[in-house]
Amino acid sequence: MAETQTGTGINKILVANRGEIAVRIIRAARDLGIPTVAVYSDVDRAALHVRYADEAVHIGGPRPAESYLRGDTLIDVARKTGADAVHPGYGFLAENADFAGAVMEAGLVWIGPSPRAIATMGDKQAARTAVMRHGVPLVPGTEAGLPDSELLQAARRIGFPVLIKAVAGGGGMGMRPVHEPSHFESALHTARREAESAFGNGDVYVEKLLLGARHIEFQVLADAHGNTVHLGERECSIQRRNQKLLEEAPSVFVDAGLREKMGNMAIAAAQSVNYTNAGTIECLVDRDKNYYFLEMNTRLQVEHPVTELVTGVDIAKEQIRIARGRRMSPTESVLQPKGWAIECRINAEDPYANFMPSTGQISTMILPNGPGVRVDSGVYSGAEITPYYDSLIAKLITWGDTRSEAMLRMRRALSEYRIMGLKHNIPFHINLLNSISFIAGRFDTNFVEQRFNMRTYEQDPTPDELETAAIAATLYAHRKRQLASQVVSPAKRDASNWKWMGRFERMHR
Repeated sequence: MAETQTGTGINKILVANRGEIAVRIIRAARDLGIPTVAVYSDVDRAALHVRYADEAVHIGGPRPAESYLRGDTLIDVARKTGADAVHPGYGFLAENADFAGAVMEAGLVWIGPSPRAIATMGDKQAARTAVMRHGVPLVPGTEAGLPDSELLQAARRIGFPVLIKAVAGGGGMGMRPVHEPSHFESALHTARREAESAFGNGDVYVEKLLLGARHIEFQVLADAHGNTVHLGERECSIQRRNQKLLEEAPSVFVDAGLREKMGNMAIAAAQSVNYTNAGTIECLVDRDKNYYFLEMNTRLQVEHPVTELVTGVDIAKEQIRIARGRRMSPTESVLQPKGWAIECRINAEDPYANFMPSTGQISTMILPNGPGVRVDSGVYSGAEITPYYDSLIAKLITWGDTRSEAMLRMRRALSEYRIMGLKHNIPFHINLLNSISFIAGRFDTNFVEQRFNMRTYEQDPTPDELETAAIAATLYAHRKRQLASQVVSPAKRDASNWKWMGRFERMHR
């Protein structure tokens, strides 16, 4: 398997993906003056990425195994179209070390990290071993490959609750929390079965389950000239069944000191495998701000736009620059983000029916617009959402000088967004943005599943949250009385109210 390449020139890029990420890569390449080749399955013939690319080639049936997972077919298409580089996006074959190696052995430029780095970080136990040598803190856990009886003994030593995790894969598959020993055996069998089915590898390990923890990740970039930097953190704690729903940058929980320490840790983790290109170090951070390495994603992340908006760095373009063998543009790590960005994943699923996936034709779609609003999407009015791929319709991202401004813009953008023809999760995001806990920045990875309700926003607010709400109500009522005593036009009065509420949210975020 090839391990190194000298990508000194890229003249045409094959985009080995679909949907919004394929569109994103095509746009980045076009900004660099590089033509692109799209690939599509039977059901993606009229997809947006097919329309935007300079060329498009049909590669097979609707199921991923018949099309987007056919590495041999993708390499053959690259050769026939004259593409000399392959960008995998995320998902599908993006973190497949064998495919990366095959691309390089075919004489093509792989726009991503080395196959060895992918393989090491793709195996959770190998990743833990690699980063531990560089002083990266780990959640207490076991090795992989232990028999069931030893795993139970280890779980008792670690102390319940614990988390059973698949060695391979990600996205929440093969993961089961266990809160007491009597439930361990059944959870272990379920996790093994799910991991075997999803990844072809039923190996699991056990680690301590951190209650009340936040999921915070750091974006890293590294080039072939010895430069490695981080671009700050992303808050990814709003998730359901280990699937992210909303992300923001920076994190309301991370201060400058913690950012610097975690950023240095992220760089050390990347350097432990001689990493190049874009990658993400994912961490768990407990209530006392102790942080632990979770895993590394060796690809472009779904949530990369929030980092782009607070740093001004085009990460997709940097990937291509690095693959060309050039020095990346950022010269130092980002210790002070500029403003605040929030991303809502707009999915075809019904939040009122346990997030049941929805399929069908989008009869009408009206996108929000205006200052500080960005929409990354791969669909349009008349497009079909099929059951063959993930339910992501679009990513809605807003930016503001402060978190309050970014939230207000997101509320406005969500209210403008119109999707008709199928169920979607915009109502969930609207309710979330009105949640007291979210506004106050008081949430963790269990917030959506344990304390959020679509019909009541939240259940059982904490005393701190009740106090925040009471203060808000008292101050707001006082402000209204003040305004009522002034002779002010309705338009000016409304503007003043919004301005004051923005200041209040900044004080109590």
